[in-house]
Amino acid sequence: MKDLLIHWRKFKREPYAVWLGFALIGTALVLLPFATDAALGRSWVRILDHTLLYIMLALGLNIVVGFAGLLDLGYVAFFAVGAYLYALLASPQFGLHLPFWTLLPLGALVACIFGALLGAPTLRLRGDYLAIVTLGFGEIIRIFLNNLNAPINITNGPQGLNMIDPIMLGDFSFSRTQQILGITFSSVHNYYYLFLALSLLIIFISIRLENSRIGRAWVAVREDEVAAQAMGINTRNVKLLAFAMGASFGGISGGLFAGFQGFVSPESFHLTESIMVLCMVVLGGMGHIPGVILGAVLLSILPEALRYIGPLEEALFGRVIVDPADLRLLILGLAMVLIMLLRPAGLWPSPVQRREFAHHDES
Repeated sequence: MKDLLIHWRKFKREPYAVWLGFALIGTALVLLPFATDAALGRSWVRILDHTLLYIMLALGLNIVVGFAGLLDLGYVAFFAVGAYLYALLASPQFGLHLPFWTLLPLGALVACIFGALLGAPTLRLRGDYLAIVTLGFGEIIRIFLNNLNAPINITNGPQGLNMIDPIMLGDFSFSRTQQILGITFSSVHNYYYLFLALSLLIIFISIRLENSRIGRAWVAVREDEVAAQAMGINTRNVKLLAFAMGASFGGISGGLFAGFQGFVSPESFHLTESIMVLCMVVLGGMGHIPGVILGAVLLSILPEALRYIGPLEEALFGRVIVDPADLRLLILGLAMVLIMLLRPAGLWPSPVQRREFAHHDES
């Protein structure tokens, strides 16, 4: 057994082994929607699309919470900003119908500005006080979206905006079934590959940021802000940059969500969405990009899988004893509590966090 472990470690260090692993993962991701469609149905491919959106959101919040250590409970506001910007400029509401390649970077830029506006008044706040302010910011954005229908109708209020233009690149519409090389791609398949490409881009940016001087400055602020300031780090600019970068990822995800759904309303941007994204970051492992992705995948797919509890109750007991919606939330909450008790650093923590928690347990 010991010799097998030694050979496995040597194999992982080989360059060809790394590239082989990437090739296998890439092939699996390319074939995943077709395998899911054949085994579980097209609705699960749509769930995969939403999962990729949550991965983008979780990676954006990971910059704020995981890298910089700033607790943000209003992150869904940036998701809403990106979604409504796309909806307003690509729908009959204003009659503009701007192209997708213009709206997506514009949504990231506007969300980035909103992130800086949130970060500016919270520079001296920490912990619970910062969480309360960011929570209030998220609710303010939602209330504005819900009430900006009078005296001038901008957001159409609680009715939301519909007839949003689907995502198009040139003449290629992602909302239509396409034939490519004799293979039929439905709309959910088209969106899957678009979201996958952008998710990989955001993962690449996150990795580069983590290994950069800015990323090390964020970690220094997270570990000890006073010591970081004493070492010459401009903590004000570093915090603002964390809020702005994290918000831009949320804006991108929001724009994709609006184009994918074709409809947005304030109901999609409740506080519970911010809490869910935060749970993804904490569950997977704060500051660890693979762990955050794992947390996003689990918390996106697990609630949908638990919808089958109702038919299972009928099969076992002949009737539904507990409402499936309540029971799946109870099971999900219980699972998260157990994980936090047994794995406080997350399911896939970074080596630094693992050592920190191990040292804390020993002391």
